[in-house]
Amino acid sequence: MKIILPGGGGHLGTLLAQAFHGQGHEVVVLSRKPSQSAPWRVVGWDGESLGSWAAEFDGADAVINLAGRSVNCRYGPKNRADILQSRLVSTRLVGEAIARAAKPPRVWLQSSTATIYAHRYDAANDEATGTLGCPDPNTPETWEFSYKVAWGWERMCTEAPTPHTRKVLMRTSIVLSPMRGQAFDILLTLVKFGLGGRAGDGRQYVSWLHDRDFVRAVQWLMEHEELSGPVNLASPNPLPNADFMRELRKAAHIPLGLPAEKWMIEIGSFFLRTESELVLKSRRVAPGRLLASGFQFDFPTWPVAARDLVSRR
Repeated sequence: MKIILPGGGGHLGTLLAQAFHGQGHEVVVLSRKPSQSAPWRVVGWDGESLGSWAAEFDGADAVINLAGRSVNCRYGPKNRADILQSRLVSTRLVGEAIARAAKPPRVWLQSSTATIYAHRYDAANDEATGTLGCPDPNTPETWEFSYKVAWGWERMCTEAPTPHTRKVLMRTSIVLSPMRGQAFDILLTLVKFGLGGRAGDGRQYVSWLHDRDFVRAVQWLMEHEELSGPVNLASPNPLPNADFMRELRKAAHIPLGLPAEKWMIEIGSFFLRTESELVLKSRRVAPGRLLASGFQFDFPTWPVAARDLVSRR
């Protein structure tokens, strides 16, 4: 197969490119910073205008759009504009490239986020019954921005005129891999320095996904033509932050971890130039459609996944 990965130079794109390339597929990554060091082809694009890169879509089997500025930053006016526009414009371009292809790809997997669901503790958000948005009037304004970004991202894909291409909206939770500098690496470093206690009151749910299950789920979506529209990519067993961190400490053989109170997280987020939402929002997400379609997770529970990630790290 020929697989196109717009914005595939980041964490998730690298996981997918490595897996697909290792299986013998033709991988083409579209990147603002084309590099010759990758074992797959990297084609330059600016994510803002159609160019020669669009020819890659003609005859391709699948497009997996991962383009968008990182949300690991402070949500000031400029960063907000960059986050929103980088997603909307690049997704519109992908739709235009597919529409212009003489032989369009069979499937378009569009990156989205579990942040589209409401902050809640009671029941899990699945695709059929989950609560979208921020119904609580006390929701922080930055959390509302995240929802609006997710909604706009999905809308741009859904409204693209590509009648011959199946579309899947991947509402992905945090993907954990042993890759340096990524979320799991940061969490494990905190644990090793004795700072791996609960965040805030520790009640907020952590929805997570093992990197190997992420790759397998993407392949499943490519192969199963009956699946279209929103699909949650998350482990079937999210758990409260306090339990999540306790199991990570066990896997790392670290007995204690100092907790971080909410006010400490707010201050730390300010100095680290990021947002506390990434830690404090309760993301309780259920992969309803994946499970109903017959997908089986290799790492459905966090203790087993944590032990594997620690050993690989």
